[in-house]
Amino acid sequence: MQVLASPSVLPIILLVLSNVFMTFAWYGHLRFATAPLWIAVMASWAIALVEYWLAVPANRIGHQVYSAAELKTMQEVITLVVFAGFAVFYLKEPLTLNHLVGFGFIALGAFFVFRGPLG
Repeated sequence: MQVLASPSVLPIILLVLSNVFMTFAWYGHLRFATAPLWIAVMASWAIALVEYWLAVPANRIGHQVYSAAELKTMQEVITLVVFAGFAVFYLKEPLTLNHLVGFGFIALGAFFVFRGPLG
């Protein structure tokens, strides 16, 4: 349990949770296309508020052990993983080979951010 609360692990957990909320805030309303836009915006804003309560502490705690660039990279990779699952299971949209290749290139970029200095 102590490992989960460490500054190297807790930010990852919080970023995963925040990305689940943000993905629903940004894309969840797409299943309710007939709902008035103002309702979609207000519901999305309310969900995003929860996301902020998770993301800000994740970055504050994580900055003890990660650089800002590493935190941002982590967040982007987590976003893609969460979004891929969301698109398939909630929106019922397929992930194509093009999507996977594009996500792979982003993951390759993340590898270089965490790899350390080249040369």
